Amino acid sequence: VRVADGRLRPVSSPYLAPDEQDEPFDDTPKEACGVFGVFAPGQPVAHLTYLGLYALQHRGQESAGMAVSDGEGITVVKEMGLVSNAFDDRTLTALSGDLAIGHTRYSTSGSSTWRNAQPVYRGVDHVEFALGHNGNLVNTEALAAEAGMLPGTVTSDTDLMAELLTTSLLARTDLEPGAAFEAALSDVLPRLHGAFSLVFADRERIIGVRDPNGFRPLCLGRLDGGWVLASESPALDVIGAHFVRELEPGEVVIIDRTGCRSLHPFDPVEIDPRLCLFEFIYFARPDSVLYGQSVHHARVQMGEALAEQAPVEADLVMGVPESGIPAAEGYARRSGIDFGHGLVKNRYIGRTFIAPTQALRSSAVRMKLNPLRDNIEGQRLIVVDDSIVRGTTTRSMVRMLRDAGAKEIHLRVSSPPYRWPCFYGMDTGSRGELLAANLTVDEIREYLDVDTLSYLKLDHLLEATGAVGAGFCSACLTGEYPIEIPANLTKQVLEHPDDPSAPERAMPVLGDDLKRGLPVEEAARLFDRT
Repeated sequence: VRVADGRLRPVSSPYLAPDEQDEPFDDTPKEACGVFGVFAPGQPVAHLTYLGLYALQHRGQESAGMAVSDGEGITVVKEMGLVSNAFDDRTLTALSGDLAIGHTRYSTSGSSTWRNAQPVYRGVDHVEFALGHNGNLVNTEALAAEAGMLPGTVTSDTDLMAELLTTSLLARTDLEPGAAFEAALSDVLPRLHGAFSLVFADRERIIGVRDPNGFRPLCLGRLDGGWVLASESPALDVIGAHFVRELEPGEVVIIDRTGCRSLHPFDPVEIDPRLCLFEFIYFARPDSVLYGQSVHHARVQMGEALAEQAPVEADLVMGVPESGIPAAEGYARRSGIDFGHGLVKNRYIGRTFIAPTQALRSSAVRMKLNPLRDNIEGQRLIVVDDSIVRGTTTRSMVRMLRDAGAKEIHLRVSSPPYRWPCFYGMDTGSRGELLAANLTVDEIREYLDVDTLSYLKLDHLLEATGAVGAGFCSACLTGEYPIEIPANLTKQVLEHPDDPSAPERAMPVLGDDLKRGLPVEEAARLFDRT
């Protein structure tokens, strides 16, 4: 950022583009974003937002930003990289105000550039607002076409939402700012299809929005003298706020000096709760609460269910750090087999490690994980992980355990096979890249070089959440999408709508034309990037 006229303004980022930053060994599914908002007059809202974003860093590492209002205007600061890259104490101290929103991003719509970092900002006459978005719209191209926007006018679904709201506000200049913005929301929100948990800030208030399916989490907290909105409850804990409740699917919460009130602009027939099941499996922090249930407890229960469903004789149960550990604890507790640690994770490698040559990618996993030979050598291991997406990391990890002297390796996965791409706020690549979409379970076992392999059944997974009837999206596991996916949907559909070199179209990889039962040696060529 640079200081101009006493106010902070964003400038171009010096940081690497994310395709230069991506970990070559990280094939885990990527979350879209984390959002945060705080209304607390008289308190250091920028510092509170900074702490909240730190608690949500796991939901997005490509860029971070915040928007702060002092009642006279909104200042936006955003930068590529982690929260610690975007802000320092000098920046935060200069951001005075009564309310703020913040955002951490992993891109699922629009390329990863400073322009697409959030919050986005718009100003229309006497109304200005900033917007942060967690999720992914599926009708972006149709909305842009209906609005008569030329290709490249907007570059992400969040940018598109801001433009639609701006257009609606221009037709409401006769209303006072608060009423005009609420009317614009009531006009635009029902036209959006897909996943969107949103936080807005105007000069006087913050607003939270959750889509009619509630694909992505959003909760409400109470702070002394104020209110907080956050993707996950730990972001409330870190600033001393008290969890009040989760926003309902289709709910709009408006927070200002008069208090907190709700609107429901969506048709009641569209309300169909479908929280992403992977929030319980992998994305959410273990100390989060979803559907009133402890995420950590749910993951332990997944492990216990695995032990009942797929028992095996072994000497040690170990989890793949970090997300596989709670399920491993549950497996050990139910099976009676000792729990121990077999892998040490380097917590400082993150997204900053770049393998400069293809030859170095074979050793990249060792930069992140290293075996504890004392616990592994000569042992029959049960290795528990939360999911297998492309399988490259898992295969390298198994090879590492074998090299460390493991006698047997029995892999247990606390979710069903991951066979379908997500279009609701999770970046997983095309179906052709997903291991379980192309191989049978036994072929995956052979490809990974494990002695046995078992996945948790879907009904057992749902029972483990403790919220069976609450409503989940399991499209990535079943192929059953709650909202229809357009044939031309891509991550960069707004930037390159007709570019044949743009990323692979969605629907061809959703079809049934994939060859089943690929030979293992062919699978190795497809999936082994080492």
